[in-house]
Amino acid sequence: MSELRFTEDHEWLRAEADGSVTVGITAFAQDALGDVVFVQLPELQAYAKGAEASTVESVKAASGVYMPLDGEVLEVNDKLDGSPELVNEDPMGEGWFFRFKPADAEAIAKLLDQDAYDRLIKANAEA
Repeated sequence: MSELRFTEDHEWLRAEADGSVTVGITAFAQDALGDVVFVQLPELQAYAKGAEASTVESVKAASGVYMPLDGEVLEVNDKLDGSPELVNEDPMGEGWFFRFKPADAEAIAKLLDQDAYDRLIKANAEA
């Protein structure tokens, strides 16, 4: 598996061999949300960085999943339509949300690496 990258919005990204990028929410995010009951997946279209691409609803709250980089959504995880609990059971694996083709393939390297993301979580916990 390739190295994961993260956003400050608690999304993880994994570059795939075909040049696409898989996106999901982190274990930290799904833990904060609680039991996920619904996932609205994005349309197969282009989104600007920061645009709300998806929504995840839990027993506690609804939260946006934001486009981490400019790009076009190529595929969504249809399994989440019937089994939104996959986000809780395997947020970093089978609970992924969508795959997209980034407008700038090098931009993923500028996102948070694991150490930087761990520092972010620690800072949030101390705040």
